[in-house]
Amino acid sequence: MKVGVYGKFYQEDADGYIITLLDELVKRNIEIYIEEGYQEEFNKQLNLTTNYPTFSSFTDLDTSFDLFISVGGDGTILRTVLYVRDLNIPILGINTGRLGFLATVQNNEITKAIEAIILEDYDIVERSLLQIETNPPSNVFADLNFALNEIAVSRKNTTSMITVKTLLDGEYLTSYWADGLIVSTPTGSTGYSLSCGGPVITPENKSFVVTPIAPHNLNARPLVIPDKTEIRFEVSGREEDFLVSLDSRINTLDNGTEVIIKKAPFTIKMIELNYESFLQTLRNKLLWGEDRRN
Repeated sequence: MKVGVYGKFYQEDADGYIITLLDELVKRNIEIYIEEGYQEEFNKQLNLTTNYPTFSSFTDLDTSFDLFISVGGDGTILRTVLYVRDLNIPILGINTGRLGFLATVQNNEITKAIEAIILEDYDIVERSLLQIETNPPSNVFADLNFALNEIAVSRKNTTSMITVKTLLDGEYLTSYWADGLIVSTPTGSTGYSLSCGGPVITPENKSFVVTPIAPHNLNARPLVIPDKTEIRFEVSGREEDFLVSLDSRINTLDNGTEVIIKKAPFTIKMIELNYESFLQTLRNKLLWGEDRRN
């Protein structure tokens, strides 16, 4: 088995679980490749001398990898997606962050999780992505024109709202007067969209959510649409440009630029161990069913 490992941040209390992860992989004769910057950081912090083969970009990976392990929080998994892209390498998220809707393996469950992987005691859940185009074409997104969680347009450098004229499959929907507008996948429905009043959507649903950010027209509400829908935005406002974010990556576009959002032509494969589930994660992370009145 061939495994890639990536972590975005090193944390002071990471010593134990990084060593545990590597030990569990080594003793099972798993071939380990580690993101170059991550290996440099934890080798320095832990005084380790073992150097594993490394990778530093998407072009260093290929379909010979059986698994990709993301060590961190959900933000780390969003960065992991930029390495994996359309290679169909399943991702296992080890949570060393806070909330962890995507990175669901707790750091005290590493041994149990690796054993489950070896025994193939897991399911692979496919997560849809969004893809952006612009008219006129813009090179600001280069080849990173996709997002796992959401794509959002928002105001820039002003307290004034923007107007987002919105069309679905070419038909006019409405014009939102708001701080911005979010288009979310089911994966992203527990993130930015949720904080703006959007619904939670289970991962297997073939839907997107359009969620306004602080709308002035108070009757504007989140809208669930089929994921085959093509969404078009035309943004205007007092500033000459506006912001577009793809997950955590932010770019600027000129007013008058048409933004076209649709389903990406590939999916991300997430490993869901058989002792966990999305509904269990919801209960744990959102404290559903817990009486907090005392």
